[in-house]
Amino acid sequence: MAIIVNLDVMLAKRKMSVTELSEKVGITMANLSILKNGKAKAIRLSTLDAICKALQCQPGDILEYRSDDEM
Repeated sequence: MAIIVNLDVMLAKRKMSVTELSEKVGITMANLSILKNGKAKAIRLSTLDAICKALQCQPGDILEYRSDDEM
């Protein structure tokens, strides 16, 4: 099982930098980088909410599930 974080895709679609998102959401660049690179073990719903508001998207635009068979 794998949850894929497509944050970089949404940032590109919205033409927004990680720095700009960090400022809008109020989380550190380091934490955004961990999330963006798929190294995060968890994400708070409040953080996901803030990211979705800043990027004007749905959680499903950022998070994707892939089974082991698809990998």
